[in-house]
Amino acid sequence: MKYLCLIYLDEKKMDAIPAGEMNALNAQHLDFNDGLRTSGHVIEAEALEPARTMACVRVRRGKASITDGPFAESKELVAGFYLIDARDLSEAVQVAARIPSAPLGTVEVRATRQLIVEGRQP
Repeated sequence: MKYLCLIYLDEKKMDAIPAGEMNALNAQHLDFNDGLRTSGHVIEAEALEPARTMACVRVRRGKASITDGPFAESKELVAGFYLIDARDLSEAVQVAARIPSAPLGTVEVRATRQLIVEGRQP
């Protein structure tokens, strides 16, 4: 089963981490990625640019409106993700707990699902 592990971090706190410590954290993530590939858990993993570089798109009554920067009023914003393959939620949570930046924020673990439409293949 596929699970999305969304990593939420406080960007202000992350910006305050000294360069050497950030380099070490990034190296831990690369090592973790290698381990997940070896174990067959990882499907995709990516870090995301800071929220100040994003855009939110909302479509209402056929019209799109775009908002720059974070839409949610939250200290923790999505900083990266892992799309993993795990036997069940328990195994996915065990993998998520080992994500190197997990101690610095929150990791949300959610199962993916297939869209089912009568008469169409997923």
